[in-house]
Amino acid sequence: MISVVKNIILAIILFCPNVLWSQDSSAIQTEVLSRSTVSWDGKTLPGYGHGKPEITILKIRIPAGAQLPLHQHPVINAGFLLSGELTVVTEGNKTLHLKAGESLIEVVNTWHYGKNEGTTPAEIIIFYAGTKDSLITIKKENLKK
Repeated sequence: MISVVKNIILAIILFCPNVLWSQDSSAIQTEVLSRSTVSWDGKTLPGYGHGKPEITILKIRIPAGAQLPLHQHPVINAGFLLSGELTVVTEGNKTLHLKAGESLIEVVNTWHYGKNEGTTPAEIIIFYAGTKDSLITIKKENLKK
């Protein structure tokens, strides 16, 4: 009896998948948020580092009125602003203004900082494509010590 039940269940899974998964796949949508070979300031992205690849994903919350320290990323990274507003400024005064729902291909090996000039917290998800045991962010203030 048990083998008959197993065969019926197997037949349903193999021949009637819509019975189990009636989700309409035509409702699934994909949207490319960013695709580029250059960062937001127009510089060509560098080649990937050597070594074991490591992906890091951070969610960063920046309070209204707060400013991050001057820093740089030695690895390619990209982000998506979930909420709020964020202004990114390079040491050479190139500026990018982001609003919720916008993405960016971040600058690499370029000193910059972010600041929240809005009235609500800014939340951003950043994806870093680095290598195992390598830094993803270097603060300029740490180099002086």
